[in-house]
Amino acid sequence: MLEQYEQALDEWIATKVAGGDDDQLFASGYLQGHVAVVLSELEQETAQDCEALEAKMQTCLETAKSELEPADLALVVNAWAELREKMAQVANA
Repeated sequence: MLEQYEQALDEWIATKVAGGDDDQLFASGYLQGHVAVVLSELEQETAQDCEALEAKMQTCLETAKSELEPADLALVVNAWAELREKMAQVANA
């Protein structure tokens, strides 16, 4: 499952790099690092489903509140919602 999440992430990032604006590039780049760390952490755990991924990403987004300006945080939260949907589709396929 983790490989499928990683593939979904790579495809999503590629679409943002190919056609995204500056805000989308920023948000996707920020998320890429966090999702990579989360996927690495999930490799060590027994729960590797969407719920485990979501829980770890929510922790990352809580951290982002102290790292990002509100406008940038909103971009990242919206980007995560989009990426989460893509990953959910992969998990349900």
